[in-house]
Amino acid sequence: MAHLGDTIYGQNGLFYKQQLGWGILDSRKNPVNDCHEMVFDNSGQLYVLTNETANNILIYHQSGDLLGYWGHGFPGGHGLSIADEGGSEFLFVTDTKLHKVFKMSLSGEIIMTIDCPMETGLYKREEEFIPTETAITQDGDFYVVDGYGKQYVLHYGHDGRLKGWFGGKGPEVWHLDNAHGICVDNRNEMPTLLVTDRTKCCFKRFSLTGVFLEVIAIPGACVCRPVIHRDMIFAAVLRSPNMEVMDSGFVVVLDADNQVVSSIGGTAPVYQDGQLLAMCQEIPLFKHPHDVCIDAEENLYVAQWSSGRLYPYKFIRV
Repeated sequence: MAHLGDTIYGQNGLFYKQQLGWGILDSRKNPVNDCHEMVFDNSGQLYVLTNETANNILIYHQSGDLLGYWGHGFPGGHGLSIADEGGSEFLFVTDTKLHKVFKMSLSGEIIMTIDCPMETGLYKREEEFIPTETAITQDGDFYVVDGYGKQYVLHYGHDGRLKGWFGGKGPEVWHLDNAHGICVDNRNEMPTLLVTDRTKCCFKRFSLTGVFLEVIAIPGACVCRPVIHRDMIFAAVLRSPNMEVMDSGFVVVLDADNQVVSSIGGTAPVYQDGQLLAMCQEIPLFKHPHDVCIDAEENLYVAQWSSGRLYPYKFIRV
């Protein structure tokens, strides 16, 4: 039986206990540096992306056992997404040091490479393109956020041809500052895009063609990518209450109305006159959470950046 910690984290019916020791491996054989992002495949295997080139991808069973590993060529492995194309699954990996995006098989075969889109006229040098995340639509189009570069969202067709772009840095509400993550929100009849504006502690919603729609503010929470599970949004908060404070992260959960209802390691969400009060770390459970993943039993997995080469944590829903 899994050994759980005594502390219960969360609020409003979303409570979790940490499964102590989950996923810890022999660091001499399977080291990690920054554990950046995670996805589940259709069989329930958890893929963890690290920028450690001894094994960029670790594949876990939900029990914490290692099922496999591969990848030695992604020194800046950062973003990890998964797509199902008629029963065949593919991974999308962004590399901030190689300045590229890769579409790959689950076993690591490269299917497609996306380079700096020089044809846009937005870039003078390939090194200015520093992609951090991807999101894939149900028809196979995909979006790349240049979250450490020019702050644009680039729209590609299934064949890898550039179809358009929007965003960029600037003073308008639709501009982006540290567009770290992106996901397709299919919770409503019309799919939309949620894009992280991490410096400004919010997500921004756009249409699939780049029309700005709304801001989902989470003051004090420098959020990473939004992860949608059923009707809720989960997100790792890298730092709080701003990007200047180290070792200050936590995890937030938003409900179907995009209201924060629970936090793991952070202050409890409080709304006054319809506005969320600024959040911050309350318990030093994490240093720099970078991504969350949710399994079919509602358990959480949390990967961390710059946190002492830690393997992901698992939290059991209670």
